[in-house]
Amino acid sequence: MEQSFIMVKPDGVQRNLVGDIVQRFENKGYTLAAAKLMSIPRETAEKHYAELKDKPFFNSLISFITSGPVFAMIWEGENVITEARKMMGTTNPLEAAPGTIRGDYAVQVGMNVIHGSDSPESAEREMNLFFSKDEIQSYEKNITDWV
Repeated sequence: MEQSFIMVKPDGVQRNLVGDIVQRFENKGYTLAAAKLMSIPRETAEKHYAELKDKPFFNSLISFITSGPVFAMIWEGENVITEARKMMGTTNPLEAAPGTIRGDYAVQVGMNVIHGSDSPESAEREMNLFFSKDEIQSYEKNITDWV
């Protein structure tokens, strides 16, 4: 069972979109394995976006992501990384299709409501950055206990 890190960014939290976004993932059939409302320390934000360190927008990105609370989540299910990326829509909301999270809720690249892992490697890195192992519940691991 694949897992992915998904985060509602400060603009999405401020606009009360967390419930709608969670519902989209639940309606798709994915299982929520971890979630928390949190403020991201600057050091964590810099590690999270380390691959963008040399970009001219890096400092404004760090300022934005640390400007308010985020809702960090781990979702679990078959092909969740690829499907979550489809559900989110393209990074630029002006190019995101209607029906996607960014297409429906976001208006600019710098404040595009949601982040999601783009590969199994980034998912693993991001999950470990935002959650400890004991904070993660795995449906796959616990299913035998339920039957």
